[in-house]
Amino acid sequence: MQMAVVSLQPGQTVYCEAGKFLFKTTNVTMETRLSGPSANGSGGRQGQGGAGGGGMGGLLRQAMGTAMQVGQRALAGESLAFQYFTSQGGQGTVGFAGVLPGEMRALELDGRRAWFAEKDAFVAAESTVEFGIAFAGGRTGMSGGEGFVLEKFTGYGTVIIAGAGNFIDLNPADFGGRIEVDTGCVVAFEEGIQYGVQRIGGLNRQGLMNAVFGGEGLSLATLEGNGRVILQSLTIESLANALKKAQGGDKQGPTGGLFSTHAG
Repeated sequence: MQMAVVSLQPGQTVYCEAGKFLFKTTNVTMETRLSGPSANGSGGRQGQGGAGGGGMGGLLRQAMGTAMQVGQRALAGESLAFQYFTSQGGQGTVGFAGVLPGEMRALELDGRRAWFAEKDAFVAAESTVEFGIAFAGGRTGMSGGEGFVLEKFTGYGTVIIAGAGNFIDLNPADFGGRIEVDTGCVVAFEEGIQYGVQRIGGLNRQGLMNAVFGGEGLSLATLEGNGRVILQSLTIESLANALKKAQGGDKQGPTGGLFSTHAG
């Protein structure tokens, strides 16, 4: 399992989703906030005379914006808060990691193209990178088994993502403009790539064989366009099934072992 060790210059800030932090040097401060990073890299803080100014009206807009961000993350099943790390009095170091054994990748945003990532891929980012939620559409997302939201990153700076197994980099334009992928293998893709979900065949004999015995369900993710796509070689579902089998889960009865006993 990989980890990211980040060197911070004095005054530089990075943020992560709660649960991804590993360690830090003592000169790095840690603060947990409900608000996401703002466009000026202030991490949700509003300075005097800025966009959040204007007395009570500015405070109300700031509170409403924070509530909307928290609501979106709750709907996406994400952590409600971010942790911010700022180096004080010299260079500092912070360590982060994902939640599954696999690979990490640093994405560099230049302000031209956003990146979209699947749920739980985000690890950490510079405060100049804005975190958002993109709604893929209920029908598309739910049929893809990944929910109907994607994480969206815009602005400038570095974003660190993580996935299970090894990463595979592809561009649909190199394969006729379209590729079809196991829905659990999609990690991230650039803006300009169209993401969708299609049914595997029809509700006929072969379609049911694919779904029941092929282990692919009834749908595949489709990625179209010209841009970078990052896939993972291991899905969370396959990892869970492997662990269950190793623990004897395949020998459990219809109740899933709910009433089984173990020798002490």
